[in-house]
Amino acid sequence: MINNHRLNPFAAIFGIFLVSTIIISVINPNFFLAIAQNKSKIGADTPPYKTPEIVKQFNNAIVDATSSVIPSVVSIAVESEVENQMNDFFRDFHRFFGGTPEDFGGGGKQKVRGAGSGVIISSDGYIVTNNHVVEKATKDGIVVTLNDKSEYKATIIGTDPSTDLAVIKIEANNLTPAYFGDMSKVKPGDFVIAVGNPLGLSFTVTQGIVSAIGRGQLGLPRKSRFSVENFIQTDAAINPGNSGGGLFDLSGSLIGINTAIATETGGFMGYGFAIPVDIVKTVVEDLIDDGKIDRPSLGVMISNVDKIQAKALGLDKVKGVLVNDIVKKSGADDAGIEPQDVILKVDGIEVNSVSELQTEIIKKKIGDRVSLTIWRDNKEISKKVTLKPRDEKISSKLPEDFEEDLSLEQEGGVTSFPKLGFSVKPLTSSQKEDFEVDGGVFISNVNRSSVAAMRGLAPNGVIVSADRQQVKSVKDLKKIINSKKSGDAISMKVKYSDSWRVVSFEIP
Repeated sequence: MINNHRLNPFAAIFGIFLVSTIIISVINPNFFLAIAQNKSKIGADTPPYKTPEIVKQFNNAIVDATSSVIPSVVSIAVESEVENQMNDFFRDFHRFFGGTPEDFGGGGKQKVRGAGSGVIISSDGYIVTNNHVVEKATKDGIVVTLNDKSEYKATIIGTDPSTDLAVIKIEANNLTPAYFGDMSKVKPGDFVIAVGNPLGLSFTVTQGIVSAIGRGQLGLPRKSRFSVENFIQTDAAINPGNSGGGLFDLSGSLIGINTAIATETGGFMGYGFAIPVDIVKTVVEDLIDDGKIDRPSLGVMISNVDKIQAKALGLDKVKGVLVNDIVKKSGADDAGIEPQDVILKVDGIEVNSVSELQTEIIKKKIGDRVSLTIWRDNKEISKKVTLKPRDEKISSKLPEDFEEDLSLEQEGGVTSFPKLGFSVKPLTSSQKEDFEVDGGVFISNVNRSSVAAMRGLAPNGVIVSADRQQVKSVKDLKKIINSKKSGDAISMKVKYSDSWRVVSFEIP
């Protein structure tokens, strides 16, 4: 028996639609997605530019260096006590009504909180930071936070205000210490990264270059009269809170401890400064050894050489460091170093600023014997100096009183040099005893706006030599000065009550 079935027209249409959609989906896989979304496609399918491989490598170098050094950097929270300051209203209130500042909530001590950074330098918990970060900390007032968020109380091992460095310690093990780089290989233009905790932003990384090395005379607050300023300058952003953090090269080597910024606003303005790693290494080793610095000393009072001094001393260019005074019974005194000597090299290394000379000596130990190359009497000579302990009682204060005393001009025997702006008179017997000199001429007056004053000559001192010629009388000094013509330079050795000074200036 044969059954004849009629074809359902709706089934036929559905079959045709199904076959068509299958064919379309094979040809265009996004067909259903486009129907489902029914809106514009967002974003391009590929980036507009292919990054060169060398750029990728540089980027990866920064990323890899950053990841390798972050475990060595810590955040430091510090609680300290400062004098409580009353505002003007309460100060006047106290004065009017009487009583003590404490009666009105003023005076006394108040606790404040600060923050900084540090760098781990040993696996068992030694950390280097800035002295100014921890110097006023209360007992148990230092808390260190590691990269893994663990917290530890820290104790101060030792501080060195002259370099603004300090070592603290936490009771922890298996930490990741930083690798100390080689400062002799650091050059301006090198890429660096700064890691720290600026403005409360933990473990922040900024990148830049070494802008300069050997920066000094920045006008930073001096914690010690032996303060050393010899910094790495960088344009990697450094802000409050970065102090004590690390400056690293792209190998992850520590090359400096961030310590200061050049700013007029309190924030980063383009340049920051770090203490070089060679100074850091020397200081932390001393502090860990016995908690204090046993710093050697040459036994000289020094200053930078400028153009006029270079001319006066016969140098072919501005270089070296000028010796103004010698400390009695010091290594320099024993070796025969003299005022007006110019130190050109220490153990063969050129030194062209006070900070460079200080840095080379800082790296030595008490008892070390150093070789100095010195410029004296228009030629180079060599001197061997044994470094002795630094005498903290030595005063390097120089006269600052430039007030004119016109009454001295009325006394007999006064000779004036109006173009230079100072006056002298013969030295008395009592003055020879007071100044402990055999001869010279007494500086009776210095015009405050004169060439001599601007170059550092002050009254109430004794000129004992000029151009390395001994001055025994006013006549001697006049002869030396009159032998000079306009544009020539002259250098004078001057003895004050507690120091010597070398003063150089050009003849107008």
